[in-house]
Amino acid sequence: MNRWLAAVFVAGVVLYLPTVRYDFVQDDRAIIVANPAAHSVGAALRAFDQPYWPRPAEAGLYRPVTILSFAVDWSLFGGRAGWFHLVNALWHALAGVLLVLVLARWLPPAGAVIAGLVFIVHPVHVEGVANIVSRNELLVTAAMLAAILAARRRWWVVAVACALVAMLSKERGVITAAAIVIDNWLRPDGVERYPRAFLSALAAATIGYFLIWLRIGHAAVADVAAPFLGAGVGGRLAMALPAALRSAELLIWPASLSADYGPQVIPYRTTVSLAAVVGAVLVVGIAAMGVVLRRRAPVVSFAAALAALAYLPTSNLLFASGIVLAERDLYLPIVLPAALVGAGVAGALARWEMRRVLLAAALIVVVLAARSLTRLPAWADNRAFLLTLLLEHPESYRGQQSAAAVYAGMGKVAEARAAYARADSLFNRDPHLEAGYALFLLGHGDTARAELLARVSRRLLPREPVALRVEYLLARARGDSSRAAALADTARRWFPQGASP
Repeated sequence: MNRWLAAVFVAGVVLYLPTVRYDFVQDDRAIIVANPAAHSVGAALRAFDQPYWPRPAEAGLYRPVTILSFAVDWSLFGGRAGWFHLVNALWHALAGVLLVLVLARWLPPAGAVIAGLVFIVHPVHVEGVANIVSRNELLVTAAMLAAILAARRRWWVVAVACALVAMLSKERGVITAAAIVIDNWLRPDGVERYPRAFLSALAAATIGYFLIWLRIGHAAVADVAAPFLGAGVGGRLAMALPAALRSAELLIWPASLSADYGPQVIPYRTTVSLAAVVGAVLVVGIAAMGVVLRRRAPVVSFAAALAALAYLPTSNLLFASGIVLAERDLYLPIVLPAALVGAGVAGALARWEMRRVLLAAALIVVVLAARSLTRLPAWADNRAFLLTLLLEHPESYRGQQSAAAVYAGMGKVAEARAAYARADSLFNRDPHLEAGYALFLLGHGDTARAELLARVSRRLLPREPVALRVEYLLARARGDSSRAAALADTARRWFPQGASP
C-alpha cells in the first residue's frame, strides 16, 4: 500500500509542477505580497489576533494558520512565487494521500487509490492549487482528514489539535467535529464508539473558535455577493439553487471552468426556474444519499455527507455569502465523485478482470489530468487570468469590469468606457461596479452620469466607499462645502482605518 500512497503523492506534485513558473495572481498580492504579517514567522504570530484581510480592507475573516504558512514560505524562499506554488502542490498531494487512508476503511486498496487519484487530478482543483491564497482550502482539508484518522487511532489530543488547525486555516474547518461524528456513525461493526469526553472536547474547541471568530473575523458577515443584496429568501434561493446545480455539473463533468460564476456566467434570476428546481432535487438527493446508503455503501454515504457539509457554508442556501460559486470552495466536495469512482472500481473488481477495470479507471484519471493541465495556464499571471476569463466567458460582468479597470490604468479611455458599459449592461446591481464606473466617468467629465451611478451604488450598498468618494468630489466641485464636510465626516466614521474621501 505504501508504494501506491507514494504514487498518489507524486502524481499530485508532478501535475502541478508547471505552476513553479507562475506569478502571484489576484488576491495573492493583497494577502501575501502586500501583507507584512505574511513576510516573517514572528509577524505572523503577532498577527494571530488580526483579521485575514490586512487593514485597511474590512473584509474580515480569520485564518491565522494560513498566514503563518505563507510567512514560513516567505522566510525560507524570499517571497519567490514559484516556491509558494510548489508548497501548494505538496499540500495538495498530502491531502490526496490522507483521503486514500480515510477511504481505505470501506474500500479495497485499488478502489481507495483510484479514488485518491481522481481527487488529485480533478480539474476543479486547479484554482485551489494554482491560486496561492487558496492554500487555505488545502490546509483545512489536510487537517480535517488528519483529524479523522487521528480519532480512529484514539489519538484524542492529536485529533482535537488537527481540528483546531483546520478551523484556524479557514472557516470551513468548523465542520471537522461533524465530519468526525459522521465517521464514527459509519464505523464498521465491532469498532468502539468515540468517548463522550473526546466529542465534548471537539465541541468546546469549535465553540471557542467561533467566539474568537466573532471577535476578529466577523466583518465578513457584511460581505454579501451582489446578486443577494436586498434579496429575500426566495430571491436568494433563485440564484443559490442554480449555483448548486452548476456545482454538481463541475464535480461530474468539469468541461467548462471559470474563474467567475457570478451573473451572467450563471444567469441572474430572481424567481423560480427549472435550474432551481433541479438544483433543489440535487441538494435533497445528496443529503439523502448520506443517510440511505449508510449500510449498502458507507464510503458513498461518508463522501456525500462530507461534501454537503463542506459546500453548505458558502452555498447561500441558509444565508447569503460573499460569492455565488467558486471552484476553490469545491475543493473538499470533490471527495464525492472520487468516492463514487472508487466504489465503482470496488464493485467492478468483484465482477470483472482486474486489468480491464484498472484500465477503465486509468482512462478516467488520464482524461481528468489532461483537462487540469490545459486549465493550468489560466493562473500563470494576472494577464493570463483576465484574458482567459474574457475569452471563455465574455458574459462575465466581473471580467468586463476588470478589463475596464486595466484599460483605464493604461489611459485607453474609449476602451475603458466601452468595457464599463458592457459590464453594466450584463449586470447593473453590483454597487462596486457602479461606483467604479461612476469614479471613471467623473474623472472624464461626465458628472451627470457619475452622480446617477453613485446614487445607484449607495442605494444598493449605503456604505460603498468609492461611491461615497464620488459624491464627496461632486459636492466639492459644485462648491457645496457643507455637504462635502458631512460626507467626509461620514467616511471617517464608517471607515476609521481608511483615508478620508
